[in-house]
Amino acid sequence: MRNAVLLLVFNRPDITRQVFNAIRAACPPRLYVAADGPRANRTGEAERCVEVRRIATSVDWPCDIHTLFRDQNLGCKIGVSSAISWFFEKEEQGIILEDDVLPVPTFFGYCDELLERYKYDERVAVISGCNLIVKRFTPSESYFFSRYNHIWGWASWRRAWRHYDIQMKDWSAWVNEGGLKRLSNGSRLFEVYWRLAIDNALSGNIDTWDYQWTFACWRMGGLSVLPANNQTRNLGFGSDATHTTTSTPSYVTESVPLPLDFPLVHPGQVASDAKADAIIDEYIYKISRFKIVQRRILSYPVANTVLRALRKYGAGSAS
Repeated sequence: MRNAVLLLVFNRPDITRQVFNAIRAACPPRLYVAADGPRANRTGEAERCVEVRRIATSVDWPCDIHTLFRDQNLGCKIGVSSAISWFFEKEEQGIILEDDVLPVPTFFGYCDELLERYKYDERVAVISGCNLIVKRFTPSESYFFSRYNHIWGWASWRRAWRHYDIQMKDWSAWVNEGGLKRLSNGSRLFEVYWRLAIDNALSGNIDTWDYQWTFACWRMGGLSVLPANNQTRNLGFGSDATHTTTSTPSYVTESVPLPLDFPLVHPGQVASDAKADAIIDEYIYKISRFKIVQRRILSYPVANTVLRALRKYGAGSAS
């Protein structure tokens, strides 16, 4: 492979080892490893973080390795976004994997080829390895374009990441100027759902970096490439995950990763597939009036805290 890889790690040695072994098999010429620091109140976490860093830097192929190891815990929002910025300060383009995203071998060749093909095409912002609607949408080409930038294994360019703003200062103005409406394909529910979701992230109820990346892509008018076959498996569902603490959703279990055939077959035009986006709305985000009401409830910090506590209690009772 030709491009550099950024591996984002934290405190889970077992899954980090699986993802690192997939990277090792691909032999990237440059590997960047970014690790958040341990939390002071978590017993044994410092030791797990040390072991994860050892695993993630066990390079035994010709490769330049670069590390960004934090002493303090920055959390998902700052820790991940600052690591990606560090990566793109050094690389014009590259591939990003979190420690719980396991790619199949063809993921790397797919990213390599499309990073070059769309390198100077400002219409394209993200090459995603994740397709969670494979049971419901089958393109005739090797990939399709979407308004959604799924981040379970992805690649991009410095030219796109420079639009990232962790504070989303232009969000309200962009919405008021009709930004969401232009993306909505006529769906009022889409507009309401995403305004609530991103307003909730802006309020600080969610410690995350990815809503900001979604907004950056939307604001720049950048599309995402999604593969015909899912190229990654998320290993991170469970009680020790940061956000995916529930049981694995059906759209994940259904989307079994499969290799892509080469040479890739390219779509005839660079344009979002409205049918695919509508399926993503329905089956992944479950955009509906009920979901919007739920979002409104979660916008209140007390309700959000109670729901998290109930989820943890439910997980504990089931074990």
